[in-house]
Amino acid sequence: MSVTTAPTHPGTAPRVTVSPVTTATVARSEWIKFRTLRSSWIVMAATVVAVIGIGSLVSYFTNSHWSSMTQIERLRFNAVDRSLVGVNLAQLTIGVLGVLFISGEYSTGMVRATLGAAPRRLPVLAAKALVFAAVSFVCSLAATVVAFTAGQSLLASHSVGWGHPGAVRAVFGAALYLTLVGLLGLALGFIVRSTAGGIAALFGLLLILPVIFNALPSSWNNTVGPYLPGAAGSALWTLRSDGNVLAPWTGFGVFCAWCAAALVAAAVELRRRDA
Repeated sequence: MSVTTAPTHPGTAPRVTVSPVTTATVARSEWIKFRTLRSSWIVMAATVVAVIGIGSLVSYFTNSHWSSMTQIERLRFNAVDRSLVGVNLAQLTIGVLGVLFISGEYSTGMVRATLGAAPRRLPVLAAKALVFAAVSFVCSLAATVVAFTAGQSLLASHSVGWGHPGAVRAVFGAALYLTLVGLLGLALGFIVRSTAGGIAALFGLLLILPVIFNALPSSWNNTVGPYLPGAAGSALWTLRSDGNVLAPWTGFGVFCAWCAAALVAAAVELRRRDA
């Protein structure tokens, strides 16, 4: 709760006004934390650069080496996916940023002051998630729009426009996917309370778990693989012809369920464990 002291007549005690702590008031403080941390904007800038830079480079080299590509490579070519290929790297940077948004407070002990100001604790989780999701989506959407536009320009005669089937869904879906990856990292940061541990858990879910399932019998991989976090979420923004993937919005719903489960676990841990 917030406390303000109102002036009174000389010789009398000051009148104290106590205001309840709300998610909105905590969100304002979390926004101040985010925008005043240089590391936040450095990592967010790295995410934007990864989406635009890698997508532009891949699109440029694809067009310049088109004549030397094999027939199989040309059949697998998808102009939308080429321009958004940088999302594969950006998911790691924005996920790391999500972890850092809370693990940094645990490492410095600042979380005690944060939870002291909001003793109910859950408004802290909600506020951090709201601030992070808003900033992440705006920056990610700007990056994916620029990446698609620049990529199609560099693909020249092999490009497609915004009217191409699935193009708009892929561009907006990539921004939604990156936002949810960041929230997943934030939830893992609350659960593990360690930067190294949170990043390791995030990379394990997005990178290591698919490798493990690829080593299992194909029947297992084909059944469970599409429901893993990375595979389910990427179904929304990729236009792959591979049949072993979920439908775009089904995959997005599965990925939302992964993130929701992580946030619920984070809320439980936040309430039951001391800072």
